[in-house]
Amino acid sequence: MSAAEYRADALAIEPLINRSYAYLDRFEGGAAPSSERLRAEAAQVADRRALLRHAERALLALADHHAITGASFPDSWAVVPSYADLWIVRSGEAYRVEAVREGSPAAAAGVRVGDRLTAVAGVPAAQAVEAFWADLGLPVTEERASFAAQVLAAGRRDRSRTLSFRTGNAAAREVMLPNLYSAAPGPRAPLTATPGRGRLTIRINNSLGDSATIAAFDSAMARAGRGDTIVIDLRDTPGGGNTTVARAMMGWFVDRPRAYQVHNLPSEQRETGVARQWIEQVLPRRPAAHKGPVRVLVGRWTGSMGEGLAIGFDALGAKVSGGRMAGLLGAVYDHRLEHSGLVLKLPTERLMATDLTPREDFVAGAPR
Repeated sequence: MSAAEYRADALAIEPLINRSYAYLDRFEGGAAPSSERLRAEAAQVADRRALLRHAERALLALADHHAITGASFPDSWAVVPSYADLWIVRSGEAYRVEAVREGSPAAAAGVRVGDRLTAVAGVPAAQAVEAFWADLGLPVTEERASFAAQVLAAGRRDRSRTLSFRTGNAAAREVMLPNLYSAAPGPRAPLTATPGRGRLTIRINNSLGDSATIAAFDSAMARAGRGDTIVIDLRDTPGGGNTTVARAMMGWFVDRPRAYQVHNLPSEQRETGVARQWIEQVLPRRPAAHKGPVRVLVGRWTGSMGEGLAIGFDALGAKVSGGRMAGLLGAVYDHRLEHSGLVLKLPTERLMATDLTPREDFVAGAPR
């Protein structure tokens, strides 16, 4: 490939986002955020490495954890929430730990909900966030501040993280944490089923994209008594998935077609002027639905298809609890750049609950 072709692909990224990204209404003027720095960078791209680096940075400008490139570098930022163990939000002038991933390096180091992130690699947290966005030529906003803090706390894929925290009025303490690419658990069963008296708890082990999960869920449900309470634990489902697995699970609990999610495709309306929206249904998989109560547990590491399952079960009448989820935006499509073939993974469909609550705004247990 020629340098001119790599450059053409780099320059095509901004218009591609403006055609395809489903959430342009998040931004002033309804267009993807960019900067003089990013546009000058695109104009200088001459090889694949520079193209990929620019694509990563252009997608960071969206402040959207669901928008990523299909390739990466060893030192790319970790994908949040899949490879994050801390959920950080800006609260006033402070960066507070809102959630800590169970069994993670951060949990083992004693980081707790309510602690304040005070520094990243010795740099004060607010200064580190400011530098993150200054490097992209963009100002800090409330949304961008929390996004950057989450990325910085997850760190680079090829190195450990040095983070400082303060609990209450105590002195700040510094901890060194491995990244979750090196600390990730080994192979696990798709799910863990734990029977109890009148109850069956099924914990999904980040496997909503694995077709083997269907057979494992069927096997677990075969052990349930007719009126047993089924507890479906989605608190470790950050890694996406697909609707086939989700619909297979929900299909145990319906005896007729039921709506569980609403889709909207803004790019089609931009192209044709005609809006497109549709309702997705779940169909029965057994002659009779399971008749016992269903409870669903969610948290900050319930992401993407896990969030889709949460709003789906809510539509079916299950009790969903656990508060806010990852808030990942929409359904992701792969968009391939013309010359290099580099894939950009962009939220291209908007997803909503059946009452049209945006999926990212769904709060389990909150009145609607």
